[in-house]
This record gives sequence, structure tokens and C-alpha cells, in this order.
Amino acid sequence: MFEVTLELQKDAVEMRKVYANTVREKIVENTPIIALEADLMSSMAMDGVHKDHPDHVINCGIMEANVIGVAAGLSLTGRVPFVHTFTAFASRRCFDQLFMSLDYQKNNVKIIASDAGVSACHNGGTHMSFEDMGIVRGLASSVVMEVTDAVMFRNILLQLMDLKGFYWVRTIRKQATQVYEEGSTFTIGKANLLRDGSDVTLIANGIMVAEALKAAEMLEREGVSAAVIDMFTLKPIDKDIIIKYAAKTGKIVTCENHSIHNGLGSAVAEVLVENHPVPMRRVGVKERYGQVGTQEFLQQEYGLTAEHILEAAKALL
Repeated sequence: MFEVTLELQKDAVEMRKVYANTVREKIVENTPIIALEADLMSSMAMDGVHKDHPDHVINCGIMEANVIGVAAGLSLTGRVPFVHTFTAFASRRCFDQLFMSLDYQKNNVKIIASDAGVSACHNGGTHMSFEDMGIVRGLASSVVMEVTDAVMFRNILLQLMDLKGFYWVRTIRKQATQVYEEGSTFTIGKANLLRDGSDVTLIANGIMVAEALKAAEMLEREGVSAAVIDMFTLKPIDKDIIIKYAAKTGKIVTCENHSIHNGLGSAVAEVLVENHPVPMRRVGVKERYGQVGTQEFLQQEYGLTAEHILEAAKALL
């Protein structure tokens, strides 16, 4: 079981700065990394990296589909392209390029998709993606992840330098809630057990991991033992831990900053129905588009809080 911070608080560093600092570090180490942006360098703290290393950071402009093609071409030359843009643009606007240029061709490109779900906040409905992980997990060779905090993000970025293939990394840009102790390492494709339990299992990813941990504490005060699992890899999903905890607790609640359709809830349900069916509830966005608002307001509006997880778990109990 993973060691987690005892008191949940915001990370000291923003997720976008984790990305920029890690890219800069790998450039200085003379790795073959090359970072591509779609006119969002200041949004991802990459403008300073571009100023210092103009040969390693390319602003391709507001042409996201073209960025994917450029990245695919660069990968064929031996470079390791990391592409960043907002989650909505990286998925909806680029799907054919993701299919044709990356997945079908098995090119070595890493997509960093930021402003996940309600964290797009004031960018509003057009920039708020609740369907991207479902879109990308449908591709045959993709690996789909949503990072939890700064500790995980940095470790995953470092791993991706050496891993080959098409990887999708969903993230927020600002400060995440710190869940993991400094120095923690992660295995892509293996979920992290954060809290053991015997009555119900909460399976979460992204910003919903912290909410699931809060909900587990609330349940404990009511005499309910809740396990909490961070399913940070959506594809390939960790079937073994899902089956194990379905058998152990008999009840599952999934928690995601994404549509309940074709995301974490659907992926877990697929495993359960084929292996160990148990009652479950899906906490996530239900048949809605985004809107402008603070993250706190949006999490309440779309049912993405510890209280909503608590309600779902109690409904099962």
C-alpha cells in the first residue's frame, strides 16, 4: 500500500511548472526531447524554456492537428516529441491525426493534455473536455493516464523519456492536492492502493483521488471501512486489483473528473461484468457540457466532491 500525506494540502509547485522544469532538465541533459506547443507556451510555463532553448521548443501556432503531424515526423528522425495543448483540443480537434499519425503508425509521441475536465474553469464549455479519455482509450495501441499530483507527474514524465509509443497524459495546470510523498515512484498500468477497507471500494483518478480520500474519512466516522484505489492508468487498466477488491468489499464506487460514459466508470464496469459482477455507482459528469466557473463551483455543480462520493457509497450500503 502506498504512503500518502496525512493532511491533504495543495502542492508547492503548479503542475505546469513541473512539466516545464522537467522538459528543461532533459534538454540540459542533452536528451533527444523536443517540446511542441500550440500557442499555449505561457499557459504551460514553457515560454522561459523556449527563450533559453529555442531549438528544443517549437510553437506551432493554433493548428493542433498540424502539431500532431509535426510530432509524428520528428519521432521518425529519432527525436522524442512531447506535445502539449488543452485536453479538449488534443482529443476532439485532433482525433484523426491521433489515429493516423500516432497510433496506427506506432510513432513515439507523448501527449500532455492539460486543463482536464472542470479544471478548465474560466475557459468555459468549449475548452472543457469530459470525453477525451474515452476518445483516446478507443485507439488500439494508446496508453491513457491521468496524473494525481506533482510527485506523480514528474515521475511519469521521466519514465516517458525512455518508453516507446503513444502515451496520453491528462493533467491539470495549476496546483494539485498533494497525495504522494516525495520520492514515490509509479508503475504504469498498476493502480495504487492508498487506503485499505472491507465494506466498499472507491476507485478514483486525477483530482478525484483527494476527494475519494476525504469521502473515506467521512465514511470511517460513520463506521464504514472504505478502500481507496488510485487508478491513474485508465488503459491498460489494472484488472487484478479491481477483481480483488470487488471480491473483498462487494461494492464499487468510481470517481472521475470526466463523463461517466467511456471513462473510468465504464472501464471498471467492463472488468466487473466479465469477471466479478458487484453493485457499483459512478460519480462523474452525467450527460452535460461545461461552463464558466471556479473549480469549487464546478465540482459542486457536476457532482464531483467528497460529499457526492459519500452519497453514492451510502446508496450502495
